Amino acid sequence: MSLTLPARDWYKPPVGAEKLWIGLALLWCFVMSLMMPYWHFRGKQNSRGEAYAVKPMDFFARAEKFAAANKVGERDGIPIAEPAPGGDAYLVARMWNWYPILKLRLGETYRVHLSAMDLQHGFSLQPLNMNFQVLPGYDHVLTLTPTSKGEFTIVCNEFCGIGHDKMFSKIIVE
Repeated sequence: MSLTLPARDWYKPPVGAEKLWIGLALLWCFVMSLMMPYWHFRGKQNSRGEAYAVKPMDFFARAEKFAAANKVGERDGIPIAEPAPGGDAYLVARMWNWYPILKLRLGETYRVHLSAMDLQHGFSLQPLNMNFQVLPGYDHVLTLTPTSKGEFTIVCNEFCGIGHDKMFSKIIVE
């Protein structure tokens, strides 16, 4: 905040290269605005929007049942669950972990159900940069078809408290 008023002639219209850069910025904004519908419909990066209302404890019961029925191992006390190809898989976000670890097969399609037990979390699958918000009370369904083998890290990208920095898990693709 200034204590004095600026001079009446403080504004100078853009000249030379300034006009060029302003024009390029406006043109780029126009191009990006036109690309948004293209990315939405043809980019194959958006969820199909399949979501259902669910009670958090009911969702957790389904996830525990899924993990027990499909358990193929354990890592750091968390079960590794391998759903049947074409089947449903459940992934729960809660302070401050993901449950269970998923093991998927290359080229098979799965319906992954995501929900939170306590508060808003973020599902970020790295290095693929898939990002979704995970909310309590909603079962958000993602259709995934793994296209490469390896271990992919799930990171919570929505600050969820003091243990947020340790909230990560894996999706294993074989």
